[in-house]
Amino acid sequence: MAIFLTKDSKVIVQGMTGAEGMKHTRRMLTAGTDVVGGVNPRKAGTRVHIDGAAVPVFGSVREAMDATGAEVSVLFVPPPHAKAAVIEAADARIPLAVVITEGIPVHDAVAFQAYARARATRIIGPNCPGLISPGRSNAGIIPADITKPGRIGLVSKSGTLTYQLMYELRDIGFSTCVGIGGDPVIGTTHIDALAAFEADPDTDLIVMIGEIGGDAEERAARYIADHITKPVVGYIAGFTAPEGRTMGHAGAIVSGSSGTATAKKAALEAAGVSVGATPTETAALVVSLLAETPGDAA
Repeated sequence: MAIFLTKDSKVIVQGMTGAEGMKHTRRMLTAGTDVVGGVNPRKAGTRVHIDGAAVPVFGSVREAMDATGAEVSVLFVPPPHAKAAVIEAADARIPLAVVITEGIPVHDAVAFQAYARARATRIIGPNCPGLISPGRSNAGIIPADITKPGRIGLVSKSGTLTYQLMYELRDIGFSTCVGIGGDPVIGTTHIDALAAFEADPDTDLIVMIGEIGGDAEERAARYIADHITKPVVGYIAGFTAPEGRTMGHAGAIVSGSSGTATAKKAALEAAGVSVGATPTETAALVVSLLAETPGDAA
């Protein structure tokens, strides 16, 4: 089993005919993703040939869903057009929209997140690597060849750290890895993924990667304390970040004691989460805890 994305998920790509869309559609197909179409009004009715697959292009998300039964859209749309693309997907009532685009203005993200939520479309992102259920499906830009299927669930703000933990724990493998993005306004949160992993019978342990700035990790810690029964291992990026300076993601800014890595680590540990000081130490904590977990695949 997996969360949000399974081997049966039918995926369309908004922006498939662009350079980035084509490159990553090829990678998704290679990973076994059931990519059933692309969306580009100017190229509707054509087919894009990718490594032997003839992928149809539709004029709208609604047309693509009606023709293919698609349930997931991955968006490779430039920032000025991203809001309209997400609204189109939400109007079509697609269940899941994965917004890879970075550099989307915050006011646009606020608007399309609220719009999608009102129409029961789950957003992952923006400014995220997407999600992968190894051996089943891959929606986004996460490399599919650095790990294997297993029983770890991973949710992360950072794309790079998602890849590192996937690689370090490649001998154990993952049920699903979700990169939620690090912008100030995102759709799916740590808490959303934690709840889904808790309900997934094939996830034995959860890895949660956060970073400095905001209070998402503190809120997740409270949720873990009240609702999560599975072991959770955490890592917070940014222990050496200077106060008051943005670091990497737009949301990663510290002011005073609020949002510091130390404060987040303390909140998670108070909720029973084992927190690593480095990604490698975090991976070692996972191995140790899985060895103590009945029915694990380690």
